[in-house]
Amino acid sequence: MDVESKQGNKSTGMTRLPNYRSRRGRNCCFICLAVLLLLGLLFLILGLTVFKAKKPVTTVNSVSLRDMDFSVDIVRLQVHLNVTLQADLSVTNPNRVGFKYDSTSAILQYKGQVIGDAPIPDGEIGSRETRPMNITLSVMADRLLSDSGLYSDVLSGSGMLSLTTYVKLSGVVRVLVKIHVKTTTSCDLYIDVLNRKLANQTCHYKTKL
Repeated sequence: MDVESKQGNKSTGMTRLPNYRSRRGRNCCFICLAVLLLLGLLFLILGLTVFKAKKPVTTVNSVSLRDMDFSVDIVRLQVHLNVTLQADLSVTNPNRVGFKYDSTSAILQYKGQVIGDAPIPDGEIGSRETRPMNITLSVMADRLLSDSGLYSDVLSGSGMLSLTTYVKLSGVVRVLVKIHVKTTTSCDLYIDVLNRKLANQTCHYKTKL
């Protein structure tokens, strides 16, 4: 009888050991799952608060008329115009991560027609960094010769020439996920042709996430 009792106790102990290991394994799984959920929640909160994607800010600090030369062909009713503009821009990245932007061009327009451009190479603006951009735009005189409205604009009573500069930066901000950003800047410029100076300018800004 004693032998049978000892064998029974041994069998019961062997049965309890796998059950204990099974419960311990389940507890470890629950703990790991809880830790992963907490980490995911933490990253989500950080992504919506501290690391929330913010719009880069483009600012036109100044636009100056660096060079200008024009002559009037009364016989052909044409104006030969050469203009060089210097634009001083700055792009501020308010995010805690870098802003990578693609290569693009600054464009100079006259009544919707592109009369000049300047390339802007791709690059990256660091966390909370402001990147200056100095752009030189020159008028392609041959493109202006084909516009008959230039003659009347230059020789009108005001002698004002209206031009528009346009710059668009497209890039990404990686905050947990990749977020595409587009920032555009356009400036309406009014050039006093007779006095060879920049009379006025109005700039507009737009950013899209």
